[in-house]
Amino acid sequence: MKIVIVGGVAGGATAAARIRRLDENAEIIIFERSGYVSYANCGLPYYIGGEISDKEDLFLQTPEGFWSRFKIDVRTLHEVTKINRERKTVTVLDKMSGKVFEESYDKLILSPGAKPVMPDFCIGDCSNIFTLRTVEDTLKIREFTDNNPIKTAVIIGGGFIGLEMAENLKNRGIDVTVIQKGDHLLNTVDSDIASFIHTNLRTKGINILLNANVKSIEKNIVITDCKEIPADMVIVSVGVLPENNLAKDAGLALGVKGAIAVSDNMQTSDEDIYAVGDAVEVKNFISKDKAVITLAGPANKQGRIAADNICGINSTYKGTQGASVIKLFDMTVASTGMTETQLKLSNIAYEKVILSPLSHAGYYPGATVMTLKVIFEKETYKILGAQAVGYEGVEKRIDVIATAIFAGLTADKLKDLELSYAPPYSSAKDPVNMAGFIIENMKNGIVGQFYYEDIPLLQKRDDITLLDTRTVYEYMRGHAEGFINIPVDELRERLTELDKSKPVYVMCQSGLRSYLATRILMQNGFDAYNFAGGYRLYGTMYYDEVVSKNAYDCGMEK
Repeated sequence: MKIVIVGGVAGGATAAARIRRLDENAEIIIFERSGYVSYANCGLPYYIGGEISDKEDLFLQTPEGFWSRFKIDVRTLHEVTKINRERKTVTVLDKMSGKVFEESYDKLILSPGAKPVMPDFCIGDCSNIFTLRTVEDTLKIREFTDNNPIKTAVIIGGGFIGLEMAENLKNRGIDVTVIQKGDHLLNTVDSDIASFIHTNLRTKGINILLNANVKSIEKNIVITDCKEIPADMVIVSVGVLPENNLAKDAGLALGVKGAIAVSDNMQTSDEDIYAVGDAVEVKNFISKDKAVITLAGPANKQGRIAADNICGINSTYKGTQGASVIKLFDMTVASTGMTETQLKLSNIAYEKVILSPLSHAGYYPGATVMTLKVIFEKETYKILGAQAVGYEGVEKRIDVIATAIFAGLTADKLKDLELSYAPPYSSAKDPVNMAGFIIENMKNGIVGQFYYEDIPLLQKRDDITLLDTRTVYEYMRGHAEGFINIPVDELRERLTELDKSKPVYVMCQSGLRSYLATRILMQNGFDAYNFAGGYRLYGTMYYDEVVSKNAYDCGMEK
């Protein structure tokens, strides 16, 4: 059997190695149009910033290595320009010699990846405008920054690549501005979690311009609809589109955003052609909607699945959850599943909890605060997504919840998970367990919640009481308008100051003390609700306050 693979990064390279492990006699050829294969795409910004010092560390394999270990024929700088389905051949351009030839196949795997979106807003010289997708892109940017006196840089787009580039260019001493079309950075999280990203980046000296549209770039100036920004260099990172030209020209079925339509076996509309990676349409694991989700982990899994099926093993792709993580200076942001924005577009009714637990036991030195958000279906309690931001232990909690989603656990069952515990790593009641406790309390009617988006309307009402249960000192440092202050430790003795006929909406710093206050009030005949996320979240979102990394077990900040 002869297998031809188009594209030698992630999915393509994984498929080739898997086929060889399953079939020692198969003839395997990889055509890669760039000069590199099997490289660490996600590591490219860190080479530009100098965090990865040696370029060779980016490469997981080389053509020579593929041949010596796997007897796989890898041909770089070879671009497949056409698929001839009837003859079962591909037309190939040798970019070094200019020679064009045909190569036959029994099975064909397409792994062409995705291409950066490049809006047409450059006027004049565009030599200082870059996108980042390939090793070649990386080397161009690195050479430009090494050989030119770069003082200012503008990043257009606040996704993964944009933010990683912002960090790495800042680490090189460059003044960086990030321009985002929407109201918050990183669309894998919602605006509440993103608010912590905004304050953190600003404290690191990153300029952020939200709700801004780039009109043009001219003479080292980025012109937006609200201001002009000087830019010795510009990184455009506004998204990617599937590389579908080969598939489209060959008449293969396409799906959303022009991505290549595939079965659960990664088979295209042609039974002898498979497709994997960023170019394919996938099924959202939660909503079951068709989608394009470009992540390295799924691409590698898809490559393995395509290889299995070619070699006679029935293997299926279950869908993409979209689990991801990003490091931003000292902060970590992670997510899995669907965001509130996505759920609203899909018309899925949901509830959420937001909590601010410590990363490990508070009595053990060095504990930091994270903000964890879990979203679940209103009626079934099916977990729909989770997001977290903090300084340590963030990715662990999201990975646990990602596993729970895959396993089909309901949100209230998070309380039952037995997770490893020692004071340097966690608390006996892990943040994931704590989220489950809150959700179970909601399910049993023990506590009701209200959210940031509810507060503007609540502040206009005179038939309710808004109560802040932090200490007087905390309250005086900053509070939400309209909230009166009664510290939780004084509440039992001061209940007569509250009107029992009015519902009470309670806030504290993290949500813990206000929960205790809510339980006191409810057991004394009040209708009471707890604010999800605490003033820590409110102050960050409303006042753009910078919150402390550290806190006591009760939620008070150190």
